[in-house]
Amino acid sequence: MNNLVYVVPPAKHDKDSLIEILKEHPEIQFVSLMGVDIGGNATDEKIPVKLFIEDMEDMLKNGIQTDGSSVVLQGIATLSNARVDLVPDLDANWFVDYNYDNFYEENGLPVGTLKIPSFLIHNDKKVDSRSILNRAVENFKQKLIEIFKEHPKLAKQLGIKSYKDIEDVILTSATELEMWVRTPNDRADIEKLSTSQMLKEQYWKRTQGTVRTALEKSIQLLDKYGFEPEMGHKEVGGVTSKIGTGGKLSYVMEQLEIDWKYSTALQAADNEIVVRELVEDVFRSHGLEVTFAAKPLEDVAGSGEHTHVGVAVKLKNGEIVNIFSPENMKEDYLSEFGYGALMGILKNYEVINPFITSSNDAFNRLKPGFEAPVCVVTSLGIDAETPSRNRSILVGVIRDLDNPLATRFEVRSPNPMSNTYLVLSTLYQAMLDGIKAVAESGKNTKELEKEISKAPGEDSFYLEKERGYRSEEDVFEYYTEEERNKIFGEPPATVWENIKNLQKCEDKKQILLYGEVFTEKIIKSFELSTLDRWITELKNRILQHNIEILRQFKRIHDVEFATDLDVVMWEKIYNLKVYLMKDSLDRKSLFTRIRTALATKDYDLASELQKEMNEKMKEIRKLYSQYKRNLFMV
Repeated sequence: MNNLVYVVPPAKHDKDSLIEILKEHPEIQFVSLMGVDIGGNATDEKIPVKLFIEDMEDMLKNGIQTDGSSVVLQGIATLSNARVDLVPDLDANWFVDYNYDNFYEENGLPVGTLKIPSFLIHNDKKVDSRSILNRAVENFKQKLIEIFKEHPKLAKQLGIKSYKDIEDVILTSATELEMWVRTPNDRADIEKLSTSQMLKEQYWKRTQGTVRTALEKSIQLLDKYGFEPEMGHKEVGGVTSKIGTGGKLSYVMEQLEIDWKYSTALQAADNEIVVRELVEDVFRSHGLEVTFAAKPLEDVAGSGEHTHVGVAVKLKNGEIVNIFSPENMKEDYLSEFGYGALMGILKNYEVINPFITSSNDAFNRLKPGFEAPVCVVTSLGIDAETPSRNRSILVGVIRDLDNPLATRFEVRSPNPMSNTYLVLSTLYQAMLDGIKAVAESGKNTKELEKEISKAPGEDSFYLEKERGYRSEEDVFEYYTEEERNKIFGEPPATVWENIKNLQKCEDKKQILLYGEVFTEKIIKSFELSTLDRWITELKNRILQHNIEILRQFKRIHDVEFATDLDVVMWEKIYNLKVYLMKDSLDRKSLFTRIRTALATKDYDLASELQKEMNEKMKEIRKLYSQYKRNLFMV
């Protein structure tokens, strides 16, 4: 299968080149236009290649029509105005997605679908996630050149004589893929998984059997697509697999990570979607289920998707300059631009976070003790010659003293289901806001280091007075929860609390609207879709799941052999079960009160009750585990 085509680059998106490719590769039987809606969902359809060739000029220019019911564009594509056009992006890489269960009869090769990243257009306006990121990139480039023009001193400190010497601004990004894989129908033993995690028994250990085969094949396949995979390894979660009667591994429950090379912003986001689909297909072909959920298992490490962002300029003489790196890497952590970008993310995180953490699952991951960030804080390092690798913070500063081009930021809060297009868009808008503020302040790197290191209560020209933003300590070990909230701000605990920040922080929301990257209508559409998902999941999935858990908590002690401890423990469990889910004539259970709050649109109350429910469910799971532990037979 070495003669398969995997990528069609922009240089070959003209009609003649495409016809030549499709005729040389008749196994490519279908075309699919991949638009990405506000919810991060990628469209997929099967257009016969024959029809695509016949109507190619029109499809490349005008795309195809669909209706708003097939995409998440709430408040934009309405029942009375539902038409949405899918228009190909001629400047992005196109990919061929092969079905290895279906072979083209004439040459025996797997049937392929030409996957074309596209834009969603409604009323002649691009309203999709890809177009938002595209606008964010162009806005950042344009405004950065203007800053160089207005502040030539900053350019010269980077070794750039004049803004006229700049040929291009390069925004790069990289993500990763963390996932849990398991054999179908196997249930997790949370205590075993939690113990294995604490002992780090699986972290970077050797993979075996079908997991090893699927991981290796995934990496090989990513290489064929030009993603330049860098590593695949076991993550912290998982337990040792067992060998079944047929000699194959059974009871697989492992957490894995795959990394690949960075790319330009829009291409990096496109790549992530394709990588996720390819990896899932490979593992499923080997009988393994894959989940990219942020927190598929309670009390065990969730899956993150650390997102790296960097900015460089390409000069007309061919030189590449990283604008985040200082003139002297051993004297300063960052350049003025670097400090500005970092402060922009930290100051405006209240309006970035809704686009990163937009689901119940995402919030389940962001809890102390699982290397997931909950505080708006950064770490620079003990000194400029000692790069930081503090894993408890929100934004890491990645530096290599011998390679100034490597300086970038690692945002640690995204998860595999975060909409990377919108994540990057909000980050670029926030970074630009901070860079503008720093440029106008005229402050040098030492003054900016002092600014970002300020204590709560100290004045700042840009950052908020009552907050701190830097810590070189493990923020979970060094500070109590009360101290963390006081210094770094109290983080939202539910989807509703997060979404409310888009309404409460009106001044910060303006950075998203800057340059018309986001619009009020798009932000409102995101709010509506996120709110609808929160309500639906809470009412129809989470409550039902918790009911099923509670119904499994049954009295199992034998009265004849029970101790007083068994009786007392069971009474506590039973009373909690009643409080959570059982109504009476004069008292409503917590679950019923949540349903009522949602039905009456009292979302503040529903959010508070959800937090109480989460704590009570955590308590009852712990109690039942202790109860069983004291019994001879279960």
